[in-house]
Amino acid sequence: MSSTEFSLPNVDDPASTERGVILMGLTADRLLAGLGLASLADDPTLVTLVVDQARHGAVSGMTMEALLDLGIGRWRTVRHALDVAASTIATSASLRQLWAQALHAVQGAEVGDVGPASRSYLAACWLRRFEVDKHLEATRVVPDLTPG
Repeated sequence: MSSTEFSLPNVDDPASTERGVILMGLTADRLLAGLGLASLADDPTLVTLVVDQARHGAVSGMTMEALLDLGIGRWRTVRHALDVAASTIATSASLRQLWAQALHAVQGAEVGDVGPASRSYLAACWLRRFEVDKHLEATRVVPDLTPG
């Protein structure tokens, strides 16, 4: 007999875990823009809010296109280092377990000194790397980053 019980996350999980679940649900362009903004301001919640505002044209002097350019540059710089560091992540059906493993991999990757927003957005981009890479291929002139 299967259980129909709804399971909530562990109350002892850090807030970064729930933030990660939310980030993993963002579109590739929002992830890349967040990664770009994180290079300027490294508060994960603030970055997510500002990206959403920029997406709607509500941020003076900061366009979504500029944030995307920053994020794309950063992604291309660290992509290989993340692949190497995350090569031991086991596939899991649990988003929270995947998130914790991805954050750990980002912390161990050789991507320079990064703060909480950068770690969060790098982990989310890596977990959604196939979608992020396809977005880059579809919208930018970049080499094919996805495996054959």
